[in-house]
Amino acid sequence: MGYMHKYLDVDLSSGKIHEKKLDQKLGEKYIGGKGLGARILYEELKPNIDPLNPKNIILFMTGPLTGTSVVTSGRWCIVTKSPHTGIYLDSQIGGKFGHRLKRAGYDYLLVRGKAESPSYINVHSEGSEILSASEYWGKGTFETEEKLKAKHPKSEVASIGPAGENLVTYANVMTDKSHMAGRGGSGAVMGSKNLKAIVAGGACKIDAVNENFKELTRVFRTKVQNDDGVKNRNRIGTMMWVNMSNHGGFLPTRNYQSGVFEEADSISGETMLENYTYTNRACYGCLIACGKANKFETGKYAGLDVDGPEYETTALLGSNCGLTDLVAIAKASQICDDLGIDTITSGATISFAMECVEKGYLEQKDVDNLVFGNDDAVLQMLELIAKKEGIGNLFAEGSKSAALKIGHDSSDFAIQVKGNELAGVEPRGSWGMALAYSTSDRGACHQRCWTPSAELRGDLPRFSFDGVPEFVKESQDERAACFSLVLCDFLPFNVPEMVEMLNAATGFSYTPESYLTAGERIWNQTRLFNTREGITAKDDVLPKRFYKEKMPEGPAKNQIISSEKLEKAKQIYYELRGWDSNGIPNNDTINKLEI
Repeated sequence: MGYMHKYLDVDLSSGKIHEKKLDQKLGEKYIGGKGLGARILYEELKPNIDPLNPKNIILFMTGPLTGTSVVTSGRWCIVTKSPHTGIYLDSQIGGKFGHRLKRAGYDYLLVRGKAESPSYINVHSEGSEILSASEYWGKGTFETEEKLKAKHPKSEVASIGPAGENLVTYANVMTDKSHMAGRGGSGAVMGSKNLKAIVAGGACKIDAVNENFKELTRVFRTKVQNDDGVKNRNRIGTMMWVNMSNHGGFLPTRNYQSGVFEEADSISGETMLENYTYTNRACYGCLIACGKANKFETGKYAGLDVDGPEYETTALLGSNCGLTDLVAIAKASQICDDLGIDTITSGATISFAMECVEKGYLEQKDVDNLVFGNDDAVLQMLELIAKKEGIGNLFAEGSKSAALKIGHDSSDFAIQVKGNELAGVEPRGSWGMALAYSTSDRGACHQRCWTPSAELRGDLPRFSFDGVPEFVKESQDERAACFSLVLCDFLPFNVPEMVEMLNAATGFSYTPESYLTAGERIWNQTRLFNTREGITAKDDVLPKRFYKEKMPEGPAKNQIISSEKLEKAKQIYYELRGWDSNGIPNNDTINKLEI
């Protein structure tokens, strides 16, 4: 079965909910999750719709393996037009909500329009309804989730906080207290619709077509349990990358002025594990359990008990803001989660503000001592941004928007691509990520392709674009397919075994080749959406800092991204994709992929 074969179409403006049949042919062609969501978004939206206009839609997507016995099948995703970038957005998210939405009997939820007053949608197998959320409006995501779960037992909740209500363009959607659809501002889209939360519950069975499905997943589970990489992620989680990135010379430091942080070990995963971690956390159906619960007994945040922080949060709110106190970073992470705001963009944006102060381009208005290393200033800025108060209002749309208002040469060090701030890899220390960031379909992103591991292993040459276009293209296609199933970044699998499980769950007849072709189709679908919104080759570029300033220290010392070499790699990438020199898919490619 794999699919529930139906979805809900919710019009908040009219208050009507319609149950509709899943288009099975589209499901087979685009798999689910990211892929199916991208196709629906392309068909539903006319060009140049303001992402915060009621005409924008937001999709809460599961995939054919969501809620099954496949490891990491608890994941789901949100698809919409991003208010932060103005282009395509999918945000992948863990926790337990995806499983519950599927068991409510639906493959996805499509929401359109705008409610007259704060509302939430209760999706249930016994009937769905739009209810008042007035009593939750203004509340943080933690309190909102707690109260809605108490009101709707055996349900899961996805909600926004004050940042989403206030239309901060990088507001996120939170579930299970520590899982977020972080990038691109899906929380602001919900806020623009007066939609505080989705509650999902139900007990529908999720069956597979082939009776061998459970045996296939049992064998696969055993393989995952014995994988050395999984064991390491279970032991230390994503925070293993703090010291690895620092030793590699690509840990973002003080607004990407460097790739080496002198206090990296003090905020590392090893330090966290030794001093603060007391148990692991896992999403539904996951045995990797990469999440870490930490309790901090001493210091000004004594008693703080949180899940995380994760690597990307630590890199952007930690070293990139010059913070040396892991407890302060954990506190910042908790504040972001409750306010409902992306940790990557907020960290990059605050570090940009700090550099503007350092250069004399910005007064320290409303914040005491907005300088690198001041954790009090970081926490204060998070509150001001989420509430759009004082200087926070200037940075509530991210660094690109703020730079246009601040002027001088600040756009050169506003570290973003297509409006989306870079993640936790400094591209002068990882040339592969320079091309991956430039060509990502949602603006700078670390999830579409991750080259540092290959560079550190020697599978890709360091400080070279040799082989990079091929690697990036193949990774993006594979990830697009995986995020349509929907499964986790950290799941070790080979394509043939995943295809076998997908076919057993759905009755499809994918081959490894046709599965990767589906990923390629999905990637081209998102590019077509973006080119329709005006994106061309001129937008597939890095901030000027990386072209102008040599890395000052570390293993990547004196490295700089050559704009000419990156452009050559980009054109090779376009050719591999069947796009013209302006980055637009040609008709032969569109026809070949049957888009």
